[in-house]
Amino acid sequence: MPVYSMTGYATGQSQPEPVAGSPAAPTAALGLEIRSVNSRFLDLSFRLSDELRPSEPALRELVSARLKRGKVEIRGWIEGRQEQALRMPSPAELQRLAGLQEHIRAWLPQAREWSVAEVMGALSRHAPPPAGLADELAALARRVLDDFTASRAREGARLADMLLDRVAQLRALAQQAQPLVPQLVEMQRQRFLERWHEALGGAQADAGSQAAQDRALAEAAAYAMRIDVAEELTRLQSHLEEIERLLRQGGEVGKRLDFLIQELHREANTLGSKSSSLELTRISVDMKVLIEQMREQVQNLE
Repeated sequence: MPVYSMTGYATGQSQPEPVAGSPAAPTAALGLEIRSVNSRFLDLSFRLSDELRPSEPALRELVSARLKRGKVEIRGWIEGRQEQALRMPSPAELQRLAGLQEHIRAWLPQAREWSVAEVMGALSRHAPPPAGLADELAALARRVLDDFTASRAREGARLADMLLDRVAQLRALAQQAQPLVPQLVEMQRQRFLERWHEALGGAQADAGSQAAQDRALAEAAAYAMRIDVAEELTRLQSHLEEIERLLRQGGEVGKRLDFLIQELHREANTLGSKSSSLELTRISVDMKVLIEQMREQVQNLE
């Protein structure tokens, strides 16, 4: 199953089939455009022409069944309205407009008479929607949604590749840090013993000094435990494995990946705070840079 980005775009047009014997046979083309950006939840907004507004509930249901997250804008329109405006008006329509004009001029004598263009424009704005428009719009919406989903899948694949590359880099940094842990522990142990011998000033190790030396070794061991980052590296490796598994699995992984990125950042911070060498500090900083890059891209995944 692919990983989907919340960023996508698709557009399409459809020419409705004319209905035989219908004076309002459609000559205009339907147009539909879908675009989206990232959002924590599914946020739909519609910008439809007047003829298409009755189809908004059906479109909302159709889109909600296919998308789970993202700020999505759906724009629909009818093109080629000028051809429809050239239809021959019926006598009843012209009589109704003439009566309306006489009524207006009875109250507003200074009002000018309508031009032919204005009459045809008024008739086209109030023309009934073409027969079968809702079905044509639903078919177009399904086709555009397929293209839209494909565009989100392509973008999601690029994001997944980038995230897997960062996972590999983080693994490499963790492998660099792994051999430093016992070295740092032993280094601190030797440092405690050297300071202890310096404090004794070369005195013989009697029973009292031996007890003090044991105490110094115990303090060294306690300090070594405080700077030991083996647990952090183990948890970091576990989080990386889970991130890779989710990316390979695909589907709606955005929220789970966002949580794992937070855990990665926590381990990298702890690694830096426990660091007692410049090399381990550098590794921690490099890790946090990579994790921040991952956090920015994970925000775009569904």
